[in-house]
Amino acid sequence: MLDKTERKKRLAADIGGTFTDVAAFDERSGELRLGKVLSQPHDLVGGITNGIGATGVDISDTNLFFHGSTIAINTLLERKGARTALLTTAGFRDIYEIGRINRPDSFNLYFRKHLPLIERQFRLEVNERLYADGSVCRKLDMDEIAAIADRLEQMEIEAVAILFLHSYRNPEHEIKVRDYLKDRLPQVFITASHELSQEYREFERTSTVAANAYVGPKVNHYMGQLDSHLSQGDFPGSLLIVKSSGGLYSAPEARTHCIWMLESGPAAGVVGAKELCEVIGLKDAIAFDMGGTTAKAGVIKDGQPLTTSNVMVGGYREGLPIQMTMIDIHEVGTGGGSIAKVGPGGSVRVGPESAGADPGPACYALGGSKPTVTDANLILGRLAPDRFLGGNMRLDPEAARKALVENLCSPLGLELKEAAAGILKIAVNAMSHSVKGVTSERGLDPGAFDVLIAYGGAGPLHASAVARELGIRRVLIPAAPGHFAATGMLRTDLRHDFTRSIFKQLDDLPFKVMIGHYEEMEGEARQLIEDTGISVSSIVMQRGIDMRYVEQEHAATVELPDEVLKRFDIAEIRRLFDEKHLHLYGHASPEKPVEMVSLRSSVRGVLPKPNAERTERSGQTSLDQAFTGARDVCFDVSEGYVETPTYARDQLQAGNTISGPALVEEYASTTVVFPGDTLEVDELGNLLINTRKA
Repeated sequence: MLDKTERKKRLAADIGGTFTDVAAFDERSGELRLGKVLSQPHDLVGGITNGIGATGVDISDTNLFFHGSTIAINTLLERKGARTALLTTAGFRDIYEIGRINRPDSFNLYFRKHLPLIERQFRLEVNERLYADGSVCRKLDMDEIAAIADRLEQMEIEAVAILFLHSYRNPEHEIKVRDYLKDRLPQVFITASHELSQEYREFERTSTVAANAYVGPKVNHYMGQLDSHLSQGDFPGSLLIVKSSGGLYSAPEARTHCIWMLESGPAAGVVGAKELCEVIGLKDAIAFDMGGTTAKAGVIKDGQPLTTSNVMVGGYREGLPIQMTMIDIHEVGTGGGSIAKVGPGGSVRVGPESAGADPGPACYALGGSKPTVTDANLILGRLAPDRFLGGNMRLDPEAARKALVENLCSPLGLELKEAAAGILKIAVNAMSHSVKGVTSERGLDPGAFDVLIAYGGAGPLHASAVARELGIRRVLIPAAPGHFAATGMLRTDLRHDFTRSIFKQLDDLPFKVMIGHYEEMEGEARQLIEDTGISVSSIVMQRGIDMRYVEQEHAATVELPDEVLKRFDIAEIRRLFDEKHLHLYGHASPEKPVEMVSLRSSVRGVLPKPNAERTERSGQTSLDQAFTGARDVCFDVSEGYVETPTYARDQLQAGNTISGPALVEEYASTTVVFPGDTLEVDELGNLLINTRKA
């Protein structure tokens, strides 16, 4: 048996709606093994077990296990969380329901407000109050809390969220109530707002702590199952969960700060894209991830993923805000398993309903009977029935044909290829909106980006079509795109993000006080990193300030370089803010006074990363060694099916070029090279596609 210090293998597992991906990396040999299995919706841990088994790695011989899970976000979106109560300051019971009075569509007669996770009858008022500076206005009465605890027991509450006004300034009341309820109600999940956010905005803070409580019991149950499974497998190392910020945090933290894992898998994919950009020398890129259930997009700008401090779970129109630092990711309900159906007036809709892993697309022959994007790709010849997942899973073309004929062709009078092509066209249009959500809606032109990095099992199938829709001329398909989120986890670091709300006009900026707050936040982050017991190669800190013009409501985050802070350079901070405001909103007002709203600090404990393996260019320019045959593929309905060569990706060499039409097949994905496109293999084995204009 190896000593713990001698174990040099890492595992990373990403659970998706259709597939569970596992990557195993051996630090000693540099070997990377991959496993992909159908997810098990009713036994997520069982899916992980199968995925690990597919890699052939013994879990007892690993020292780190990284995990990204959709359990928190799915619990929120499906509204299948715990019976939750909210304790809040007297007079603020309805803040959670009133919200911001957003009206995204002024003339939409069917507009609906957000629906709180906690019903009004379970929102209880506490007769306490703090002033805005954190001083006590009305003392906390613990006898009242004892009576409230009795009510919580009678209501059979499973989780409690605590939100008191101005607790980000002074958490004393929240701490007292939290500690009392944990002793009094040990089986109930208890969470307080100051643990999750020390930033102002009471509605957002209420929504955040309510969401954390709502998903807490289910996340804790899942984490318990995972811990038990790892223990049974004699896992000796550390379990780390991927945050939505793209960093890692410990399993005990994940049990209390559950919402930090909302977008863990997609965030890991963007981190992987960022690392890839660094290796190949790209500053700007769009990361596009298409799996079985959804398509997601993020942005790499000036070498770093764009982040946000507030996300609307469920979308801007009706969603609930979560106040935390996370990679800015926009998601649409379009994936390989998205179901196509006839809507009102004979229209065709694709998604957001997905066939998932059970029963899956019709062509999986597991009981599904509705047509999906995957079925359409099979009908059009873009997928080979005998090569899916390296031939380990055979697809059924007849089941796909039957699903399309019965559900689309017959009702609409369409030919089979017309129905299949229509599904893909609608899907591509929907997926382009995921990219626009993090580009056009952020003041960025998608067509100005260097490249679209496409991954996920279904990403390479549709990347060129999505790129043409957006005016992007180059597409990059990385190595093992079907496992890119899992391998991205192997490139993440320990990370903690802190925010402190402090309102001061820029001209009165107290630099020493500001530095004190940064040092306090960073000291806490260092301690959390140290508590994991994991050796890091270095500590990297990034500081920022939320700023706004006086009399404005919303703020913009400005990155604060160390040298500017050391010089106490107010003029440079002001210039950086005006520049950022101009970029975001198209105008700036250098003559107006500016105020600071919040301080932000991100601290990373850097972990060793797998080295990128370069392949020397060979003099071999022939594609004979990679050619695997040809089959009829439909790229354009008007032109019908055309004979298209197919190539095995693992046989391609650096410097090989392919002119479309062509298909490049690998274990967990297929890359479509459209007619007129050209593909080149670079030294890292990436597939670079130059797309023709639409």
